[in-house]
Amino acid sequence: MSKKKPANPKRVMAPSPVEVVPPDYERFLADVKARIQSARVRATLAVNAELVQLYWTIGRDILARQREQGWGAKIVQRLADDLRAAFPGVGGFSRANLMYMRAFAAAYPDLPFVQRAAGQIPWGHNIALIERVKDPTERLWYAEQSVACGWSRAVLVHQIESDLYSRQGKAANNFQRTLPPPQSDLARELLKDPYHFDFLTLAPDAAERELENGLLDHVQNFLLELGTGFAFVGRQVPLEVDGEDFFLDLLFYHLRLRCFIVIDLKTGDFKPEHGGKMNFYLSAVDDRLKHATDQPSIGLILCKTAKKTIAEYALRDLAKPVGVARYVTKLVEKLPKELTEALPTIEQIEAALASGVNDEK
Repeated sequence: MSKKKPANPKRVMAPSPVEVVPPDYERFLADVKARIQSARVRATLAVNAELVQLYWTIGRDILARQREQGWGAKIVQRLADDLRAAFPGVGGFSRANLMYMRAFAAAYPDLPFVQRAAGQIPWGHNIALIERVKDPTERLWYAEQSVACGWSRAVLVHQIESDLYSRQGKAANNFQRTLPPPQSDLARELLKDPYHFDFLTLAPDAAERELENGLLDHVQNFLLELGTGFAFVGRQVPLEVDGEDFFLDLLFYHLRLRCFIVIDLKTGDFKPEHGGKMNFYLSAVDDRLKHATDQPSIGLILCKTAKKTIAEYALRDLAKPVGVARYVTKLVEKLPKELTEALPTIEQIEAALASGVNDEK
């Protein structure tokens, strides 16, 4: 009788070795991701620069033939039709865009300038600049700001419509005396006058807290108007000095200036005493909040109106860097008294509505 073979015991799988992540892996991964992103950005910019240069050369040649051979609108239309037939599915060769190319070449007759400035922004940005800005110096400034700040086309158009070029760096300040040269120049260009808060609707007698609430309710628009680099820290930031509480209306940190920026909101005229109060705030912020590596804090007093000479005198001998600027908002005018008296009150409207409901029952 044959012996029965014992059943094979179940084979136990050995556990797979635990993968050990090298200690510098995360840093290496972050570095590789940053390099890939940087390469993609450079590739996109290179493609954009080539496209803008192509459009410039086409526009230059159309412009030359119009001058020398009298090319008219029908020839440009035929050129558009032939190009679209030759490159089906490739956009950018409509008659309207060919005319933009012509205008682009007329606005920028120098190719190196195109490569240096206009070639760094998308074609849609260049069209907006050609259409809306006639002065070459101003157009160059907006192009450079678009590159430096990464503006979208919509933001660029908004900045042009708000006349940012004429407002930038115009706020009264004492920066040249209170800040070292590189910091003072940058801080001066940072501020503008007036600030456009057209996203706000305020009554003429609005309180400062209403202005503050409105700005923070529209914080994205507020930051856009302040400019690139502002990081919001807080509102009504408390400072305790010798047992007394003081509150900063708005506190920001500027990433490029590397300093705190204190904003004091005033719904009336600028008064000389506002400068002394801000000087006190900045001393407290520098003592209590400023890090050793931070630059001196800067104050910005935003008022409904500010007379230039009064502001200059008030800031002249202050020890701390302070700027004074105006702001403008949409205004809600109050109804005339006789019309207000003729309108029913809220209580009367509620009583009438309640009476109507009871009548239906």
